[in-house]
Amino acid sequence: MKLLHTIFLTCFIINLSYTQTNKNVFFDQKAMIGKFHTIDELENLKKGELIRLYTARVNEIVTILPFLALTNEPNVKLSDIGIKENSDHLKTLNKHRESTLKTFENTKVLISDFIPYADTEKIIWTILYYEEVIKKIRIGANGNF
Repeated sequence: MKLLHTIFLTCFIINLSYTQTNKNVFFDQKAMIGKFHTIDELENLKKGELIRLYTARVNEIVTILPFLALTNEPNVKLSDIGIKENSDHLKTLNKHRESTLKTFENTKVLISDFIPYADTEKIIWTILYYEEVIKKIRIGANGNF
């Protein structure tokens, strides 16, 4: 029983410290896609799979774009770029994170309701376009636009 309490307490502390460290970051790695595709790869996918890719790309763009003037890298903290981690800044960041999550949930519904009516070729073209935008975002201001 004592071992069970110790394990529970350890997991709770780890989870709490992880949550606190992510409160002051602009966005984390989870928002970023892991792979870019070629047109041939996309043409071999079914429409449902294409819509999932489409949704993931929209998520990354919507999540990172507001912070682009500050950073294009995940897990950057406020203090990393010289912003004080005071309660006002943390509240603003948290409020933005919550509103972005809400907006993205609504956007996912919109995508799932309407994008299936789009031509597959247009979905593929849009995924490729979004991936190019994401590549430009990841290059950043110091890269070759």
